[in-house]
This record gives sequence, C-alpha cells and structure tokens, in this order.
Amino acid sequence: MKQYIVDAFTDKIFSGNPAAVCVLESFPSEHIMQSIAIENNLSETAFAVKENDRYHIRWFTPKSEIDFCGHATLATAFVIFNFYEQDTDTLNFYGQIGEFTVHKSDELIRMEFPAYRLEHMEITDMMIEALGTIPLTAYKDRDILFVLRDEDEVRDLQPDMELLSKLDGACIAVTAKGTEYDCVSRVFAPRYGLNEDPVTGSTHCMIAPYWCKRLNKSHITAFQASSRTGILYCECADDKVIISGKAVFFSINDIVGF
Repeated sequence: MKQYIVDAFTDKIFSGNPAAVCVLESFPSEHIMQSIAIENNLSETAFAVKENDRYHIRWFTPKSEIDFCGHATLATAFVIFNFYEQDTDTLNFYGQIGEFTVHKSDELIRMEFPAYRLEHMEITDMMIEALGTIPLTAYKDRDILFVLRDEDEVRDLQPDMELLSKLDGACIAVTAKGTEYDCVSRVFAPRYGLNEDPVTGSTHCMIAPYWCKRLNKSHITAFQASSRTGILYCECADDKVIISGKAVFFSINDIVGF
C-alpha cells in the first residue's frame, strides 16, 4: 500500500496540517484503516477508492473514523491530481457529508463543501472555565465556535483540554477579527485525541459563514494561528463554503507487513 504524507493549507514543508493519504482499489477492513491511523499518529489519515467517476473518501483520526475532514481532503486531492489523474482539473468525491467537487487552479485546490449552520448557544459557566475567558458569543453545529474580543486573545488562549472535551462539539474553535487576515482562529479537538488541530478545513465551514456575514464579504482570507499555522481562502455562496488552499509533499512510503 502506497502512502503519501502531505502538509495541507501551506506552501512550506513543516507547516500547515499534515495528513496521510492512501489511494486504493478497494477499502481494507476498518480495523486495518484504524490501525494505520493509529500508527501514523497524525490528526487524519484519509483513504480513497475510485468508484465509477468519483472517489469514495473516508477519514480516520488515531481514535476513530469521523464524518468529515477538510485538510485531509485537500491532501487527498493533491495526491490524486499529481499521481493518479494528471490530465484533469476536477475531481468528484463522496463521503459521509455527501457529494462534493474539488477543482485545481494553478497552485490552489478549491473544495466545495456544505456550509455549517450558526445556531446561537447560551454561554455557560463551564464554557468560560474551559476557555479561561468569557467569549463574546457562541454558535453550534457539529462544532462549537466561540467569538473572542481580538486576535491576541485567540493567540494567547490556554484552554483546559479536559473541560473542552466535555463540551458538546466535535471540534472547539475560537476566532476573532484579524489584522493581516480577515479572521484568525484556533481549533481544539480533545475528543479525538488532538489538543490543538494545526489547520482545520471542516471547521471553516462554520468560521467562514460567520465572518463573511459579519464583514459583509463573499470572500475572506482566514489564518489559523497554531504553532504550524495555515492559510485558507474561503468563499461563501448560498449553502456552500468554498475553501481553497495549497499543499506540499513531505514523504511517500510503502506500508507493508499486514
């Protein structure tokens, strides 16, 4: 089995968010896929199988399979465009979130995803204790989004991971208006064994609609302020979020012995 390690949402190695990608003729057992994800110990390992004219994609964290991952989708498309479908600039995918399309345009890979809802949440004492600060407002869908006062508060935040893991969200994101970029965010996923996710495409399906509406823009540039950092180019159109980013290869290796 060939495996590719790709740094997503960056044009520099050792930054962005690393994902492992395996493009296969058929899926191995769930036990094998989960074991590979555990062995990789990256935030995501993606497996893709071409079925007719589209790719079936599945995403695994070291703890479990999940319903959607943006950066591993970017990494998978980057691998397929470079090694499997060099004569096309459009790929069709489907997974637990349904069908979606990915396009290649120069150095950018452009992914069309369903937008998350922005359902307002009441801020609780537990949220405040978990974050170590009082957010301005909070929203819920698959993930929870907290809006903070400014970029420095986002960058300096030191949340309590044990308490964050008890909140009812797959990922916990904090965001504020940026100075160099339209918005700055960080994302935590202790439920999946990830204290901080370096760059999170899926949660920007929630972050981008918030800031597009707040800033009265259809396009924004988002910065994820993890230690690795990453840049996401986002567009909101009706019930879709189009997220674009760059990617670079870190390694290509063979998985043997199973």
